[in-house]
Amino acid sequence: MERRDFLTLLAAGAGSMAPLGRAAWAATAPASQDTRRKLVVVMLRGAADGLNIVAPVADADYVQARPNIALAAPGKDDGALDLDGYFGLHPALAPLMPLWQEHKLAFIHACGSPDPTRSHFDAQDYMESATPGIKTTPDGWMNRLASALPGMSTPTRTLSIGPVLPRILAGPAPAVNLASVASAGKAGVLERPALAGGFDKLYLGHPRYGKAYQDGREARREVMAAAEAQPGMQAETSSGMQRNFQQEMLAANNGAPLPAGFPDDAARLATLMRNDPNIQLAFFALGGWDTHAGQGAGTGQLANRLSPLALGLAQFAKRLGPMFNDTVVMVMSEFGRTVRENGNRGTDHGHGNAMWVMGGGVSGGKVLGDWRGLSAGALHEGRDVPVTTDFRAVLAQVAEQHLRLDARQLAQVFPGLPAGSRLALLG
Repeated sequence: MERRDFLTLLAAGAGSMAPLGRAAWAATAPASQDTRRKLVVVMLRGAADGLNIVAPVADADYVQARPNIALAAPGKDDGALDLDGYFGLHPALAPLMPLWQEHKLAFIHACGSPDPTRSHFDAQDYMESATPGIKTTPDGWMNRLASALPGMSTPTRTLSIGPVLPRILAGPAPAVNLASVASAGKAGVLERPALAGGFDKLYLGHPRYGKAYQDGREARREVMAAAEAQPGMQAETSSGMQRNFQQEMLAANNGAPLPAGFPDDAARLATLMRNDPNIQLAFFALGGWDTHAGQGAGTGQLANRLSPLALGLAQFAKRLGPMFNDTVVMVMSEFGRTVRENGNRGTDHGHGNAMWVMGGGVSGGKVLGDWRGLSAGALHEGRDVPVTTDFRAVLAQVAEQHLRLDARQLAQVFPGLPAGSRLALLG
């Protein structure tokens, strides 16, 4: 195990003892104007299927490519929720429709990283460092953002809720990691490949502890596989293939818990932010989005992930009260999924995706971006939604217009930021 990983693990362990109740951080100093504007980032690890989250239900190519998992048209059983006559929202996201109708929620379609990798681990790293294609970046973009923001840093200005301090917050600026309700009994540090590899080197061949360690790891895999098994998936796939899908999903989660506990965690974050206005930046990571099999359409595996996510986001907005007017929430995933469904009624690793932005200052009620349809000639490598909007352009616009960073600070936070057309994202 590298020293940095070990220190991150220690930081996560220390953070797990921090309180999450109403009185958490209640003794902090009063906030200044410097921390009035907030940013919350939610990372969906495993590559969420943007095409069934914000679905082009009026596009015949969409229905043809997904005969079993395409969302039904608005008005039909388990059908999409109409957004603009062309795009429809997944019905499991119904709790977010009031925010859409109030123009406080927008989506940017065909958005993502310009790097073509289909590796979960590389793509997540690039989105968290905001340096696509560069693996040597030492820090995360939210840590650089914390350093660039005006005012004096406080211990609670930047925080993460989850099992470990994430890559996106790595760097010199202080950050607090709090254990989540969702992480209890869910994927832990040994589901993270880098940490698992370090422990394997230490103990797998050990003459005294090797056998016990190996047995424990195998038992852990069985328990996690049982916890994440999807009803009906066994009928769709062989047991060996099912096991492979579950193992890949666990790895793609990179230690992040499933969304089941997210509503509780989101409510606690809202309480923390109201108790301590010094909290300005926050991060969640949620796993379970690697839907290679049994994905479902209006109901099923994807719907089961989206439902608690929607409830948590809606509850977070409500509990923040007036503070929501000064808050932006961004939801992103490392890449999208294939346009065509596969033989297991799921989807495989793709490219472009849908990015979500919500908040009081968002110019919402719109699906933004350069959408080119799903005809064969419009697809990336003949199979995927292309990336026509660099995710960094969206992040930079929020940092500039919402958090008031100047050009020099933007270059510090997003090195190598490409020039591009601006979106009508913030009012």
